[in-house]
Amino acid sequence: MPVEEITASAAGNWLLGDRTVHRMGFGSMRLTADPDRARAIRVLRRAVDLGVNHIDTAAFYVSPGGPLGVGTGSPRYATELIREALAPYPDDLVITTKVGPSFDEATQHRELTQAELRREVEENLRRLGRDHLDVVNLRIVRRPGKDSVAERFAALAELRDAGLIRHLGLSNVRVDHLDEARDIAPVVCVQNAYALDVNRWADELLRVCGERGIAFVPFFAIAGPGRESGAGGEHDDAVRAVAHAHGATAHQIRLAWTLHQGPHVLAIPGTGNPEHLAQNVAAGAIRLTPEDLARLG
Repeated sequence: MPVEEITASAAGNWLLGDRTVHRMGFGSMRLTADPDRARAIRVLRRAVDLGVNHIDTAAFYVSPGGPLGVGTGSPRYATELIREALAPYPDDLVITTKVGPSFDEATQHRELTQAELRREVEENLRRLGRDHLDVVNLRIVRRPGKDSVAERFAALAELRDAGLIRHLGLSNVRVDHLDEARDIAPVVCVQNAYALDVNRWADELLRVCGERGIAFVPFFAIAGPGRESGAGGEHDDAVRAVAHAHGATAHQIRLAWTLHQGPHVLAIPGTGNPEHLAQNVAAGAIRLTPEDLARLG
């Protein structure tokens, strides 16, 4: 089947809170780097045309600045691009957003206060044009040793109780953070940097999420060590060999490996390139063999 005809449903489904989503989703961070708003909007609409019904974003996904640290001109917020492209929103679309760290140049990596978290939730609502948010992840700045998410997660739980948020999740956390949060309110997803060659310490966290019925949502699954700078052209011999065997790209194999880590794993690859978008979605149809998985590690 041609790549352009494979839809997100090929990756299977997962119940995210009370909403069924395809396991192949879309991450919106990289859309902000392109000053061509029309191109970003075309990519978002094409993602929905390809069956994507889970889009990841954040209040702090903005260029210039933001986590990418690139761009010129007037601010481009991913949340506003999503609204411009997709509102009124399809009934089955789930938008997951994040709040938590400051990306101001003077306060980089500072945790937001409870009052600031509320303002960021309200900013998400305003820029997305919603009266509630489907899923909000508390993104933390993970530090060595024991640290707590309790006060900030409790602040979001209050907004959930007030009807501004439907479901809660966590981002950039460990198992102990998950345990602490679940004592306060239900957690439907955990979103961490994780890939074939990145943060494999989180294998245990992925396993625990599966046992508890919590979605595990890796970011940088394609970029790997490149993180915010994006995917490079270097891949190890195993990835290239498996890609050749499946007639796929190395990037597609990295995504397929991600989805093969468990039925609760959701992929959110991001791109501003329509061709790459179709390739990413088509990776959900790749079925790796036990031999492939053993080779990839």
